[in-house]
Amino acid sequence: TEGSPSYSTFKYSRNNNMYDGNGDQQSMVQHTTVIISTEPPKDHIIWSLLCLFYSNPCCLGLAALIYSIKARDRKVVGDLEGARHYGATARQLNITSTVLVALGLLIFIITMIVVFARVSR
Repeated sequence: TEGSPSYSTFKYSRNNNMYDGNGDQQSMVQHTTVIISTEPPKDHIIWSLLCLFYSNPCCLGLAALIYSIKARDRKVVGDLEGARHYGATARQLNITSTVLVALGLLIFIITMIVVFARVSR
């Protein structure tokens, strides 16, 4: 039929080059597929649970836990981009909660040292 490609002129291949019936060389394109395996997105659920139970300023631990569960749900469904988004939000909330608790604990310790120093005078 007219317009359809004819594959019958190619007889054999040698060194990734195709030769037609007349012996003329025709170059062949070689395709390479690269498979990059990425690790699944992290949901930070353990960190969120610890922030919820041990250091929950302004309910940031609860919010982090909710986003961690959403990230895990997205990962199970197969939406890796959504899981990365929710996981990153949970991570930021966990960092904020941890920093606030560390600062609060530091301020508390400094305050107690100053109070005990004044009382002992």
